[in-house]
Amino acid sequence: MIKHIVMYKLKDRTEENAKALQQKFLSMRGKIQVLKDIRSGVDEVRSQRSFDVVLECLFESMEDMEIYRTHEVHLPIMEYVKSVVETSHSVDYTVE
Repeated sequence: MIKHIVMYKLKDRTEENAKALQQKFLSMRGKIQVLKDIRSGVDEVRSQRSFDVVLECLFESMEDMEIYRTHEVHLPIMEYVKSVVETSHSVDYTVE
């Protein structure tokens, strides 16, 4: 299994914007078959250097992650992300 974690810092760092982005991510649940699990939450630290929203996705394989990245449900959400996010950082882990 692959755990894909992305942390986002918003251009406008309000709690409302963080929750809106979180809901966008969670709207993919059940719509993309290869997405085994999805979680998104507001970063509790909220310091100047921290990120605002954390997204965690779980996939069976790297191939499934690529299918997710090009899925018709994911693409418009990523357009929204580009419009509201200042910066992001991602990491992938292999989990049992």
